[in-house]
Amino acid sequence: MEQKEQTMREEFAALAERLQDPSIYTNKDYPKLAKRQSELERTLALFDEKHRLADARSQAEDMAKSSDNELADMARAELEDIETRATANDTALAEALTPKDPNDERDVIMEIRAAAGGDESSLFAGELYRMYARWAEVHNYKIELISESPNEVGGYKDLTFAIRGVDAFRNLKFEAGVHRVQRVPTTESQGRIHTST
Repeated sequence: MEQKEQTMREEFAALAERLQDPSIYTNKDYPKLAKRQSELERTLALFDEKHRLADARSQAEDMAKSSDNELADMARAELEDIETRATANDTALAEALTPKDPNDERDVIMEIRAAAGGDESSLFAGELYRMYARWAEVHNYKIELISESPNEVGGYKDLTFAIRGVDAFRNLKFEAGVHRVQRVPTTESQGRIHTST
């Protein structure tokens, strides 16, 4: 891990020096280089935090061995907090160092089609669309409706929409396949459970 950190620090220094040249702004590679610099900066900040936490842990462990009981209790409480933050930092660092799928930064086009279940499946398709639209809104993604085929009961026979934003594909690439719902639909007057896809 130390070798990886050293390599990243050297790459960051070289990029910073290259990006100080004013002629780089006219270069077609500038956006890619600036993005890489930003990625390295975030990862190196996690390494810096790891080192700070290690130093704080060492100091707290020394204070925990103190003869002053009150100081030792405070140090033990601080150690628990440091351990929690260190675990979170290690998780974030492992994620940052994991190789990324080259498609993760792309936008997504989703299709939702009503299948088995008639009107109930079209209502379910509408609810799925509203769920994804709300999820996109909460995560600051832009949603663009490409096409829709509404039916008379308030559902959709099929919907196609785009979700645009940073890492949209990364967060949605496993959203595929048939979704199944079993419930008493609003179209049912006798309370029977219907299964829709």
